[in-house]
Amino acid sequence: MTELIKLFSSIGDTALKTEIIAGSGSNRQYYRITGEKGSAIGVYGKDTEENKTFISLSEHFLKHSINVPQVLAVSEDFHYYLTTDLGSTDLFSRIKDQGSSEVLDLLVKTIEALPKIQFEAGSTLNYNVCYPQKEFDFHTVFWDLNYFKYEFLKPTGIEFDELRLETDFECFATILLSHRTNTFMYRDFQSRNVMIKDNEPWFIDFQGGRKGPVYYDLASFVYQAKANFSDSLRAELIDTYIASASKYITIDRNDFLETLNYFVLFRTLQTLGAYGFRGLVEHKAHFIQSIPFGIRNLKGLLCTMDFSKLPYLKNVLEEVVETYKEPFVNNTDKLVVRVCSFSYKKGIPMDYSGNGGGYVFDCRALHNPGRYEQYKDKTGLDKSVIDFIEDNGEMSVFLENVYALADASVSRYIKRGFTNLMFSFGCTGGQHRSVYAAQHLAEHINSKFGVKVILEHTARQLSTVLESKEADL
Repeated sequence: MTELIKLFSSIGDTALKTEIIAGSGSNRQYYRITGEKGSAIGVYGKDTEENKTFISLSEHFLKHSINVPQVLAVSEDFHYYLTTDLGSTDLFSRIKDQGSSEVLDLLVKTIEALPKIQFEAGSTLNYNVCYPQKEFDFHTVFWDLNYFKYEFLKPTGIEFDELRLETDFECFATILLSHRTNTFMYRDFQSRNVMIKDNEPWFIDFQGGRKGPVYYDLASFVYQAKANFSDSLRAELIDTYIASASKYITIDRNDFLETLNYFVLFRTLQTLGAYGFRGLVEHKAHFIQSIPFGIRNLKGLLCTMDFSKLPYLKNVLEEVVETYKEPFVNNTDKLVVRVCSFSYKKGIPMDYSGNGGGYVFDCRALHNPGRYEQYKDKTGLDKSVIDFIEDNGEMSVFLENVYALADASVSRYIKRGFTNLMFSFGCTGGQHRSVYAAQHLAEHINSKFGVKVILEHTARQLSTVLESKEADL
């Protein structure tokens, strides 16, 4: 902070107030510094090469009259720099009201400006300033595809044939790289990186840009997962882009849309990889909650896109969609309890509320009906399995302890006004013991407290809602 204060003084102002600006997925640190004459944004970035790229690109874009922040001062070691303050309103915060003419106008202005960045500024840019890659190439494609494979597929426990998936990845890369152009690929062109100032879009966070195909940026923006644009709005924005880009090149609309689909898929997989790493691995709630929006885009692509060149990838993605069914999200101010059974082979169910998953109970120490042939095709909901489980009394003792913990937590959550609580029961196959335990806890909580309970037997792909009612206390 001391270095940023010195830089602020170097531009002829005295710092009166400093405040931290919350970041998202970035490791950079941002501060708003306010002085007697105005304010500026102070940035600390550990990666000096990345900082130099941002500074160079900002200077280049300003020469082309593109709305980007101006760099006001830079420290000698390039760890710190100041930029103009574009305010605190980004486009993402405005698109919740997609139906308003004002928001539509901002979206149209943003998309209309994109070809100028890509074609006009891109045609004169020295791509040697780009970092860590100066061009979208085979390595870039495979980094992102493997990011999806190792940070999303692997943590979810989805099984796949490594060689067959790799073969489709190679085909996918060939398709994407067949569209090389002398254009700038912003790489993270999405509504959170568009600031609104004087009712005009201003562009930030372009330091990851490089030479690459124009489809990627359009896909990033129009199919941004949490933006959740309607199909009609997406079509309108794509048509707006085609009209604006047609000033620079001739576009066959049908060919353009067919190619765009591949980049939408690629960007969706890259985004899920990021959500997987930040959410499933680092357990950051914001990214966990974003996963369903990415899955929704994936589901749409599976319905509309031609996967004839990527058949095995399609099979894997269909399993992803099946695994991540649309989650229940509690939008009320009353407690809703989610109770799940699961297989440890597939992993603990995800908690989309962002609370980290609640209680997890391991049922594998209990006598397993699955070891006996007559029960292998049945579940913990079938009478013969229920009789087997209840026969030796192990489950009864187990659930007595579970009920004691659950009752104390549910009671306290209700009193404190909390809205989400989760209980998960796991066993080897998610078929017998965990199903029985989850079913009985769900019914117990619903009966005793009258709260709404979402009951999910994940390995069996069964879901039931036990509605709220008057509690019998």
